[in-house]
Amino acid sequence: MSWITPEVTCKPENPIFICVLSNTKTAHIPKLSAAGKTAELTDYTPAGDAELMETGNIISVPVLPMTPPLDTPTPAIMTSSALRLTGVPHYFINSGLIATPQVSYIDLEAKPGEDIREKIAVHAPEEIFKRAKAEAEKLRDKTDYVVIGESIPGGTTTAKGVLNALGYDGEVSSSSHENPLKLKNRVVKEAMEASGVSFGSLREDPFRAVATLGDPMMPAVAGLVAGFEGLDIVLAGGTQMAAVFAVIKHLGLDTARISLATTRYVVEDKSANFMEITKALGVANVYAADPGFGKSALPGLHPYETGTIKEGAGAGGAMYLASLFGVSQEEFRTEVENFCKEIKTGQ
Repeated sequence: MSWITPEVTCKPENPIFICVLSNTKTAHIPKLSAAGKTAELTDYTPAGDAELMETGNIISVPVLPMTPPLDTPTPAIMTSSALRLTGVPHYFINSGLIATPQVSYIDLEAKPGEDIREKIAVHAPEEIFKRAKAEAEKLRDKTDYVVIGESIPGGTTTAKGVLNALGYDGEVSSSSHENPLKLKNRVVKEAMEASGVSFGSLREDPFRAVATLGDPMMPAVAGLVAGFEGLDIVLAGGTQMAAVFAVIKHLGLDTARISLATTRYVVEDKSANFMEITKALGVANVYAADPGFGKSALPGLHPYETGTIKEGAGAGGAMYLASLFGVSQEEFRTEVENFCKEIKTGQ
């Protein structure tokens, strides 16, 4: 039985995996993001995720990225395990990091995102887009299939802001067991008022939607998609990547060969409506991966099954990619468990 829904069996010849690393100061708002033990430590989460995926451990960050209150390990453990099992070439892109990782990355020279309640949330999104597009064009000849993930704490709130500005209603997921929807809605409302934006008012100006309510990950991923246009592309993520898809769509780019791949935890999140959002956007293919952590012997992985953390670091797309290489759910789960034992987490 497949652990990816719907099942896909067509293995690409030369896939690559890209993870865009960014920060937004929106994550500093207390209790908004759980992608770190404290709001301040969310600054280090993207760098920690990259180091974990590249080296199998953290190097420069203070602590392993975890989600309170149970210190559930970052979804990067899933992405790292998938990359280890498949050997797929991977690249990291710095699009506005506060703390940079000690691994190789492509630097888009973007500034970190501001609190979206400020008048400008993302500086020069068009320039970020152009630089990302140029980097994708350099990689085109190396691949026939691109999976793009992200790591940016606070990104579901900026996703809601951009979706609303482009005219899409809905509730976004959360890295927390208890989705702080009231807080997110209030922050987005205050941000829209500060920028003079109303629901759907920026349908024809997606770059302004990103500049006023988004984060620097969004124009980077959109630029990558533009540079890879014509290839099969998978956006690896939940509501954050749905918001990026909306930006891409409203920029007038071809979306026919763009799919979304996330975890079943996002799809089944009753506090959000991910599938309704993707349907409204006209996403042709949406895939959900189930790592089967309910069967794991490691208690630290069980919180995923009850809604603590749902997605991140391209985990859903990385699992989808592993399935294309013939990796079974059991093989994948065993790899994750072994990885957790190596880094002494989740036990």
